[in-house]
Amino acid sequence: MIQCKDCEHFNRDEQGRISFTCDPFDNVKEPQCLLKWQLIKINQMVDAYQATLGYYQKLAPMQDKLFKAMERELDDMSESDKWKYEEDEEDEDEDKHEHEEDTPQW
Repeated sequence: MIQCKDCEHFNRDEQGRISFTCDPFDNVKEPQCLLKWQLIKINQMVDAYQATLGYYQKLAPMQDKLFKAMERELDDMSESDKWKYEEDEEDEDEDKHEHEEDTPQW
């Protein structure tokens, strides 16, 4: 079995990072190359996911502040519109009492 470091598709840069130019659909040398290629892609996906989580963790405090501000705004809006609904409730209570007086109690 050929080792990756001996393959023509293996590259290592000055910082020691490894990259491969092999294409699993075109120029695979051995069956084990596919397994290694899959592991590399899974690692890339995990790295991308961790970077996304890190970004979300940075945004979390700002999101909390935004949600609290929105809740305050909604509470203020509902508080300012409360007078509209109090009149309707009083009218309903009066109608209910009038209706109760009309019906005989057995």
